[in-house]
Amino acid sequence: MRERLEELLDVKSLMTLALTGGFISLTCAGRITGDQFLTIFTMITGFYFGAQAHRSASKEK
Repeated sequence: MRERLEELLDVKSLMTLALTGGFISLTCAGRITGDQFLTIFTMITGFYFGAQAHRSASKEK
């Protein structure tokens, strides 16, 4: 459990969470549209989960 928490607190994870929070606040404030948010959020989460999957695959070898 502790190892999992340490992985969550790496720089990429913190950046992903910060960007997600930022774009949610911009959407709620009406500065960006829902479509723009969806595009940006999809790119961020795709990169994050792609990097996580790649890292997991590298550890298994």
